[in-house]
Amino acid sequence: MEYSRFLDCLAADFTRLRAVAPIDLDAAVPSCPGWTVADLARHVGAVYVHKTLAMREGAEPDQWPPEGLAEEEPLALLDQAYAGLLSEFAVRKPEDPAGTWYTPDQTVGFWIRRMAQETVIHRIDAELGTGEKVAPVPDDLAADGIDELLKVFTAFGVAEWGSYFADILGGSPGRTYELRADGAAWRVRTGPALFVVEDRTRESGPGDGVGDGTADVTVSGPPAAVLRWVWNREKAGEPSGVTVDGAPDAVEELRRCIVVATQ
Repeated sequence: MEYSRFLDCLAADFTRLRAVAPIDLDAAVPSCPGWTVADLARHVGAVYVHKTLAMREGAEPDQWPPEGLAEEEPLALLDQAYAGLLSEFAVRKPEDPAGTWYTPDQTVGFWIRRMAQETVIHRIDAELGTGEKVAPVPDDLAADGIDELLKVFTAFGVAEWGSYFADILGGSPGRTYELRADGAAWRVRTGPALFVVEDRTRESGPGDGVGDGTADVTVSGPPAAVLRWVWNREKAGEPSGVTVDGAPDAVEELRRCIVVATQ
């Protein structure tokens, strides 16, 4: 995706989040246990402030959160933080340096992508909390979100902080996972201290291993549905639109890796 496209998606999802959150700030957010919608709004605002400082200072803040942030009125913080984030993006190029936790990419562009994906997931949280209809997620943003979650969060997390995944992967027999979202596809291989993602989007045809039954688990559906599945943002009691084939313990291994990677 182009960075301009990420910014357009960020704007659309922030607008939706900001419209939904005031409906019921006291409502519980089922996808974020223990949070109310007010907590969610405050969290998103704090994230925006944190990333603004990471760009402005060239490194992620050493001490976080700053004093007083938790006492800010949630919607006021959200508005101010979003304005600050956009101002920072406006004066920088995507290739400009910025401090990030992802070693391979230390640029402003990393945060443009990350904030677009952060915001779409949390506006879904707000919709689930307030009982509003979940607005559509564009296919390109959803496919990119799946890719980011698998590669940037989980594969990098296992490689960089393997001890956090030892309880999950230490006894893994070695499994393969196939995730398909219309035109996009990924193959994941796990094992002790292993989580490797292969982009299979451009591969098709007999013998390519995509859809040929060789994976232990297959997850397939429309991009938005698969995005919500991997992020565990499905609505209880409603069909998800995702088909999952594979042994429950194998599915659980993938789920647990993702949870640890995104904590």
